[in-house]
Amino acid sequence: MLLLALIYLTAALVAVPLAKRLGLGSVLGYLIAGILIGPYALSLVGDQTEIMHFAEFGVVMMLFLIGLELQPSRLWTLRHSIVGLGGLQVLLSTAAIFSVAYFALQLAWQTSLTVGLMLALSSTAIVVQSLEEKGWLRLDAGQNSFSVLLFQDIAVIPILALLPLLSFMPESAIESEHSLISSWSAWEKVAVSVAAIAGIIVAGKYVSAPIFRYIAQTHMREIFTAFALFLVIAIALLMQSIGLSPALGTFLAGVVLAESEFRHELEADIEPFKGLLLGLFFVTVGASINFTLLLDNSLLIVMLVVALIAIKALILFALGTLFSINKRQRLLFAIALAQGGEFAFVLLSLSRQLSIVSDNEANLVTLVVALSMVITPLLLMLYDYAQKYRKTDTPAFDAPSEIGESKHVIIAGYGRFGQIIGRLLKAQGYEVSVLDHSPTQIDLLRKFGNKVYYGDAARKELLDAAGAQHAQLLVIAIDDVDKSMAIVDLARKHYPNLKLAVRARDRRHAYQLIRLNVTTFNRELFDSAIVLAVESLKLLGNEDTDAERAGRMFREHDIESMKMLADVWGDDKSYGVAIKQRMQDLTQVLAQDSQAGDRFNTCNNNDKIEKAEVKNNSKSE
Repeated sequence: MLLLALIYLTAALVAVPLAKRLGLGSVLGYLIAGILIGPYALSLVGDQTEIMHFAEFGVVMMLFLIGLELQPSRLWTLRHSIVGLGGLQVLLSTAAIFSVAYFALQLAWQTSLTVGLMLALSSTAIVVQSLEEKGWLRLDAGQNSFSVLLFQDIAVIPILALLPLLSFMPESAIESEHSLISSWSAWEKVAVSVAAIAGIIVAGKYVSAPIFRYIAQTHMREIFTAFALFLVIAIALLMQSIGLSPALGTFLAGVVLAESEFRHELEADIEPFKGLLLGLFFVTVGASINFTLLLDNSLLIVMLVVALIAIKALILFALGTLFSINKRQRLLFAIALAQGGEFAFVLLSLSRQLSIVSDNEANLVTLVVALSMVITPLLLMLYDYAQKYRKTDTPAFDAPSEIGESKHVIIAGYGRFGQIIGRLLKAQGYEVSVLDHSPTQIDLLRKFGNKVYYGDAARKELLDAAGAQHAQLLVIAIDDVDKSMAIVDLARKHYPNLKLAVRARDRRHAYQLIRLNVTTFNRELFDSAIVLAVESLKLLGNEDTDAERAGRMFREHDIESMKMLADVWGDDKSYGVAIKQRMQDLTQVLAQDSQAGDRFNTCNNNDKIEKAEVKNNSKSE
């Protein structure tokens, strides 16, 4: 096992970074890694069946994460393109591929329908990553592509439920392998299934939150991660034991938890496991590609790959016209989704177990899907190249002003300090995502209608889940200096375009921020102390204008001093000399201002006396 693990990891470490550098994406990197170590290249690994079954759990985790992203508000915004565009794409593509398989290739109708359903799906990993890397995901074509992919991800659930009905195996044989209730009557099976689904929804909505809060209060990250994995595995096992799809259960659990304050932390904890298992899954797919079959049937396979891409692209282009996608972006929309997807491998594995497709047919479909996935990034590269050198005055994409600027702000830390900032930003129409590490504070704030999520903002995966890649501003409002500096370092390294506004705990913290070139920060007690000092001057008999001017001058002088003293901070001797000099300067400036104020007041009083005398004289006359 250790040797196999070393082989898989070495192949991934070599192939994936190279594929990413060539612009092919990580999925293709994993596929290439599998091909290299497979029995048809270096022969470092053998049969992949058992490992593939284990790696398929990555797909279950993917559906859980997809469920976490499906908040009702987001679904409602994209409802027309998700249901209309996505539904028509799956329906028309399935019908077209079914026709080719049934009439041209003479396959059984059950096999033809299964192949049509699995090939109608596209690769979420390749499409999203490719469009995001090129900056196309937020454009018209990108948003509609995402909507179609979202519908396809949801469509996997009913497709998984449908496959056993298309099996050539006896019903009893199917159920005996996967279900503990195979001997029960039909109505009992339905009742148990409904009860299990209802139990997942109720537990996710009412039971999970107290458990999450209890675990979060331990402040032990590994226990929270363990519970997140326990949740996914337990639900998958429950669904599998009653003959339902594990993916269905985890998907429903994700949807139920989408509004939970622990959503971002769950996503951040599950994401690495999902990524590793999916990577392993793609490696096993690459290693299982039958190159002997490819060489023996090269003409047929090339024709099938071309036919798949052409059929899906034509349907997508027509739908793009029907749904008024930007004219110049319809081709991009069609190319982006024309390949087969990773879920085809999952469906293919189950179809083979259910004897819907034969081994030769499964190997053929695997080759077609894998080759179509390899070709897609190349087609997108050609499209990008053609658009750059196409002579036209009409831009290929919307202008940035037409796309609209994101108004997304992330606030790390939502105590008294962060709440004031958050209320003002939300009142100005900004979309605010809040991260806080105190489960008690989160529970209290959510009772007042605030959307606050549990998590440590010093974790990159959590900031990714909160949308740091596209946010305009990150407000760091926590009072832990070390944690605050860790978040600043993380943001500077991974999100260079993200603006920072930081709460400085004290003068020392401010010096650290200045040295990191953070220009927007505020010491947490500085302004409130100045306000109280000004009010104190007024209570001592000073004029309102004099007191406010003194406070303003003190603030400006202190900020200027802090920037100057930051260079010598850390050298106690030099810092001591410099700060004494600045204090003397401040005293002198305030004294001069006070004298100028006295002269000004004297002049004002003399003017008032003269005006009064003139007025009295005029009355006497």
